[in-house]
Amino acid sequence: MNAPSAGKTAYDPQQLEPMLMARQHAGDVDGMVALFEADAVIDCGDGRFLRGREVIRDYYAEIAASGRKFAVGEQRPALICGDLALTSTRLPDGDITAEVARRQSDGTWLWVIDHYCVAWD
Repeated sequence: MNAPSAGKTAYDPQQLEPMLMARQHAGDVDGMVALFEADAVIDCGDGRFLRGREVIRDYYAEIAASGRKFAVGEQRPALICGDLALTSTRLPDGDITAEVARRQSDGTWLWVIDHYCVAWD
């Protein structure tokens, strides 16, 4: 699958969530994975931990193939301390996601830790 948005980068940690949602709803798996550092970890909330872009890509490809879409929630303001940021979103069912992003040497931001409770549309 082509990754039309994979080249667009986040220069503010608040951009990561909207970029993830847009890419997921467009089926842009590679673009979703591009928002994570190479050794990032995702806690799926069901006891599974995914580490590294290859495993994360497989997971997102599985979701895209199923046709499921992430529920759109209310993004909370990022808490930024130096080169780290805590991002979060309140999902429609009341669950809250929590992610840690790190500023890269080029000034862009990527997620390194993602803990979410999945709510599907």
